[in-house]
Amino acid sequence: MSTLKVAVSGANGKMGQEVMKMVWNDQELELVAAIDVKMSALDIGQVIGTQQTGIVFENDIEQALIRSQADIIVDFTNPQAVHNNVKTAIRNGVYPVVGTTGLQIEEVKEFDRLLKEQEIGGIFVPNFAIGAILMMRFAEQAAKYMPHVEIIELHHDQKIDAPSGTALKTAEMIQAQRKSFKQGIDTEYEKISGARGADFDGFRIHSVRLPGFVAHQEVIFGSSGQVLTIKHDSINRESFMPGVNLAIKKVKNYVGAVYGLENLID
Repeated sequence: MSTLKVAVSGANGKMGQEVMKMVWNDQELELVAAIDVKMSALDIGQVIGTQQTGIVFENDIEQALIRSQADIIVDFTNPQAVHNNVKTAIRNGVYPVVGTTGLQIEEVKEFDRLLKEQEIGGIFVPNFAIGAILMMRFAEQAAKYMPHVEIIELHHDQKIDAPSGTALKTAEMIQAQRKSFKQGIDTEYEKISGARGADFDGFRIHSVRLPGFVAHQEVIFGSSGQVLTIKHDSINRESFMPGVNLAIKKVKNYVGAVYGLENLID
C-alpha cells in the first residue's frame, strides 16, 4: 500500500509540531513539506527532536505543495491565513485537513463548493480529540430532555478567538435538538457588560483564557432539582493526534467539505 504524502501548514506552531511528529512516526504516512511563514531553511529535525530529516521549513505554500506533490495538507495556522491556505490547496488538487479555529460556516460552505468543483474532499474540525466529540454527542442527546443549558469553555491565554470552535459546534448541535427560547428572567440585567457571556439562541457561552489550560469544556444542563454536567479536558496536545491521524487517512474518501470529526466515527 502506498503512503499518503502529507504537508503541514503552521508547522512550527505547537499543534503543527505535534502533527509533524505524528506523521513522521506513522509508516502509512510520509511527511513531505513543512510550511511556516516565520521559518526558513531549518531542518525540522531540530524542532521535532529527531535526527536530520532532509525536510526544511518553507515559506511559500503553493511552491511547497507543487514541489512536494503532497496528497494532503494539514493546516493549523490562524483565522487570517487559513482561508487563502485552503483555497491554494484546493486549486492544486490537495486535500485539506483543517484544525485552525475561527472559521465561519459561510467559509466552509464556500470551501464545499470549491472542493466539489475539483472533485476532492476536505475535513474541517473544531476539535480533534475523540473525547471532545463524545462530549458534544452526549450534550446533543441531553438537550432533547434538558433544554436549559450553558457552555463554559476554557483555553490557554494565547488563543486568539472566542468562543472556541468546539463551543460553537456544541452550541449548533444543541440548537438542532432544542426549541429556541430565551433562558432566565426578562428582568435580568448585567452590572458589567458581558458578565453573562455570549448569547447563542437564548442560552449562554462563556470563554475563559488563562495560562495553564490547554483545551477544556463543560456543558451544564439544569432542570428542576437536578444539574447535569458533561465535561471534557485535553491535558496536552497529543490528545488531538489520533483524530488528526484519522482525518488524514479518511479525507480522500470524500468529495466536498466534511465539518466535524463526529462525521468520521461510528
